[in-house]
Amino acid sequence: MKLLEHAVVINDDAEETGGAAAIALASVRLLRQRGVRVTVLSGSGGGTALRSMGADTIALGGMHIMQGGRTAAAFRGLYDRGIAVTVARWIAANDTPGTIYHLHNWHKVLSPSVFRALRPIANRLFVTAHDYFLICPNGGYFRYPRRSICELVPGSARCLAADCDRRHYVHKLWRALRHEMRRALFDLSGSQADVLLVHDGMLPHFRRAGIPHQRMQVLRNPVSGWRSTRIKAEENRDVFYVGRVEADKGVDLLARAAARAGVRLRVIGSGPLEQQVRRENGTADLLGWRSREQIAALVRDARMLVVPTRWRETFGLVAVEALLSGIPVITSRFSLISDEIVRLGFGLSCDPYDELALAEAISLLRHDDALVREMSRRAYSGARVLAPTAEEWCDALLRIYENKLQSPPQPETAMTSACENSGQFPKPRSPVAAIDHASGHAALETRDARF
Repeated sequence: MKLLEHAVVINDDAEETGGAAAIALASVRLLRQRGVRVTVLSGSGGGTALRSMGADTIALGGMHIMQGGRTAAAFRGLYDRGIAVTVARWIAANDTPGTIYHLHNWHKVLSPSVFRALRPIANRLFVTAHDYFLICPNGGYFRYPRRSICELVPGSARCLAADCDRRHYVHKLWRALRHEMRRALFDLSGSQADVLLVHDGMLPHFRRAGIPHQRMQVLRNPVSGWRSTRIKAEENRDVFYVGRVEADKGVDLLARAAARAGVRLRVIGSGPLEQQVRRENGTADLLGWRSREQIAALVRDARMLVVPTRWRETFGLVAVEALLSGIPVITSRFSLISDEIVRLGFGLSCDPYDELALAEAISLLRHDDALVREMSRRAYSGARVLAPTAEEWCDALLRIYENKLQSPPQPETAMTSACENSGQFPKPRSPVAAIDHASGHAALETRDARF
């Protein structure tokens, strides 16, 4: 029986630069707390905090795709030979039968080249899909110019012809080329690598792209609230936004809607749209990037959090952090978690492109204390069903790592043909025992993974 000897976490960054990086780094911390040996292979260096946890860190010497000359960056974004060689050499020198590899973000620094290096150890590889870049060239499975979700088969002729990029069609073609480069180097439809999805709603889209069901597992991100006691949102007045100040996050749409609603908007985060937000909303309070402890102090004044994402967001980490703190949330209808938030009475959902509707939703919560109180209480007491605790998540992660090590390797072509010939796709394995909070019993969710 193989035992887990070593976990290798691979990511663009070794610093907390966003939700995906935060999850990758959280896994390092939690695994180290369990006594697991961890090495982090990061595209662009950093990792001082990780080393203090006892993790080994290897900087691969890559550059962010937005750094350097445009032409050089375009070629490097398609294939960074230095990354491929460095990762391959490290694996050759350090791999053991009890080593698990876990790839998180790769499209900003590592490039598709990292997949070539990981091909020999595919039977011990996990890839977490924090977004749709594994199956969709533009990463959002969204038609940005049309402001609508996409239902095309990724990589099909209709997909390639669609002008769906958030910038322009030429950029779409470059992204499509990168997508095909990744598929040529590592075809997930016939690989033994497992894809971890952060929300159940991603399953049909990945299946449409050809990823076999038996190679997918749902593991929702671990979340903890900003505060341990309920924020009495009904007594507050401020509208908060927390996240990157970028166009895809819809913060400019929120700035205009908040101005229309006549409420005070407080923005925690930084990014290229800061000046535009100031122009769109002269009273907006831009607070910049803040630590988790600072966020916890600031959101004491929150009446609501708005998450106006322009695209089909896969999870919504910030939304759940707010809900667990008792802050009602207005979320984009494009977010996969929006239906659950509305159904459970934790908040509202609307089309972020409809600024009037967004302003009206903000105004509704601004003026209805009883509604906000009820949403706050429901969220604080019930939002745990949306995501696991860190300990539950780490338990599940270790379980799926160990199950992977116990699974005998199979010829990749045989696996693919068997799936295609049968025409049947078994339900994905859900590694988390979801807690039934009403009864206190644990029940394994196999049909609709809760976490």
